[in-house]
Amino acid sequence: MNKVIERIADNAAYFQEHAREAEELGKLPDATVAKIRETGVDRMLQPEQYGGSEAHPVEFFEAVMELAQNSPSAGWVGGLMSIHAYELAGADPQTQEEIWGEDPAVWISSPYAPFGRAKPVEGGYLFSGRWPFSSGTDHCGWAFLGGMVTDANGAIAGPPDIRHFLVKRDQYEIVEGTWDTVGLRGTGSKDVTVEDAFIPAHRVIEQNLVMTGELARTNRPDNPMYALPFGTMFGGIITAVTLGITQGALNASAEYTRNRISHSGARVAGDPHQLNLLGEAWADVDASRVHFLADVAKYHDQVVGGQPMDVTQRITARRNQVRASRRSVDAVDRLFMHAGGGSLHRDRPQQMFWRDAHAAMNHICNVAPPIYTGFGSDLFGESIAPGVFH
Repeated sequence: MNKVIERIADNAAYFQEHAREAEELGKLPDATVAKIRETGVDRMLQPEQYGGSEAHPVEFFEAVMELAQNSPSAGWVGGLMSIHAYELAGADPQTQEEIWGEDPAVWISSPYAPFGRAKPVEGGYLFSGRWPFSSGTDHCGWAFLGGMVTDANGAIAGPPDIRHFLVKRDQYEIVEGTWDTVGLRGTGSKDVTVEDAFIPAHRVIEQNLVMTGELARTNRPDNPMYALPFGTMFGGIITAVTLGITQGALNASAEYTRNRISHSGARVAGDPHQLNLLGEAWADVDASRVHFLADVAKYHDQVVGGQPMDVTQRITARRNQVRASRRSVDAVDRLFMHAGGGSLHRDRPQQMFWRDAHAAMNHICNVAPPIYTGFGSDLFGESIAPGVFH
């Protein structure tokens, strides 16, 4: 077993005990962040050159699932920090040295939604915008923020030129009071704003080069682990966290059922209907996990062998990811609706996992219809619609 997974498992009780604290605080407590850092999950995809472990993607996703099944918000934030490192690993070497050369353990937040506007100026861009959902932002020193390049007058002409802008912490503001949600409360996914920040050209990344894996193949030609497309990896982290949360829901349901007495005075653990529901749900979550990890292993072997993923493989991987998430959350829903009124109390973990699973399903990477439609279009020889994340 990977040492990171072992460390997470050894600290499972800690993450479980402090999950509620993160919910109440609206972000991860500093002590939980420190514990995540101690496990090393946040640096599993970081280059060894800067102190990372360059772990196999399957082991990385397994570690994230292990963390999320104990603390959904910790799994969400810890996993995203490593995915952001994965993107930076393929960026311009000057950018990597500027960020990791100063602090190899620094966390980088996002989001990538192209809400920013970047006006070209000498040497780079003037960048402004406001973005919601910057997970873990209170603990980060940099941010990947999405935006569109404008002309000299600030207008967008022609097809949108979407890029990722690396913005230092002193260039953006965190908007307090913008994260009060029913699920994943502990992620602290607050709004951030930028106003006319100068971003040098070397800290600006073309989104299409990241999505296809071409950027990493250019900047790290001797390290094919970074050649997996970003759509596959970023979509994968959302799936992995979702699967981890649903496994946590199964664990909590089993523990609750073990000692639960029905209104008739009978042990619920002996009720065939409850046992049937639990067995079916467990099988569906396990199937989702196996399906997801098998794809990761297959495509990782392919790119390491020197063959990039093509469009069909990318949309197929995303099809399987969104289906795995949907299948596992549906399984948890069936369990929760038969768990009785006692499971609704906030001191019972089932309701937290149920809420967090549904919050995860609201992420764009878990929204299935565009992915299914894109798969169908590709199957019949048509182009996938612009904006479909793959």
